[in-house]
Amino acid sequence: MREVSAKQIKEKVKELFLDANYCIGEDVLDSIKEASLKETSETGKNVLSMILQNYKVAVEEKIAICQDTGLAILFIKLGQEVHVNGNWEEAINEGVKEAYIEGYLRKSAVTDPVFDRKNTKTNCPAIIYTDIIPGDKIEFLVTPKGFGSENMSRLAMMKPADGPEGIVNFIVETVKIAGPNPCPPTIVGVCVGGTTDQASVTAKKATLRKVGEHNPDQRYADMEKQALEKINNLGIGPAGLGGNTTSLWVNIDYKPTHIAGMPVAVNICCHAARHASGII
Repeated sequence: MREVSAKQIKEKVKELFLDANYCIGEDVLDSIKEASLKETSETGKNVLSMILQNYKVAVEEKIAICQDTGLAILFIKLGQEVHVNGNWEEAINEGVKEAYIEGYLRKSAVTDPVFDRKNTKTNCPAIIYTDIIPGDKIEFLVTPKGFGSENMSRLAMMKPADGPEGIVNFIVETVKIAGPNPCPPTIVGVCVGGTTDQASVTAKKATLRKVGEHNPDQRYADMEKQALEKINNLGIGPAGLGGNTTSLWVNIDYKPTHIAGMPVAVNICCHAARHASGII
């Protein structure tokens, strides 16, 4: 059994949220550069150029890529041979709190969502998903999820007979309805199957898959390609100002489901596709 202290967890979480908010991933950076060469709209090209400059300033000056520094979401794989010495959830939230206070990141979490809507001033509580896996390590994947894009999420309880074409049409329709709101160019995460809750969580996690990587199942990879092509023919473009770069990538995952249903969840992520990963 390997001992891991609560302090180690706190420090790792803090480090990852600071990194995610300041530094864009190489996959997203490269895809924006590539898109700027292919964009047909001059306005679109200018927007993409400004996005690239924004990324550069953020990493050099260690300031937030976007003013909406999101809710703190963590996907964690906890090795079953790890013993955490201390309070697991408290350590994670303390790491988030320190990152957001010391990193001058906007605190966006409110307590009661309907009546009080009082800001917690710590960006806590974090939203934590934990899977138990073999081994003696803890794997972290964190994302500060902004709500310009989160608000554009959709869930459909589709019929199995709707098939691949129905799913692709729903994905494209979702992006069309979203328009400029999620700060395009976007990354679109999709989950087909499972239940309403599992599909929604898996779709969010799908936005974190590397831009440029397709689903290993060729049938789903073909759906990703079809959806992306149709999305980029909508004409929404960078910042919603027109062009052929509305989305950078579409990531579709799937889960086993009930014979009577086919849930489809779509989660959209803005161009500031902030995430970071690490291991203890």
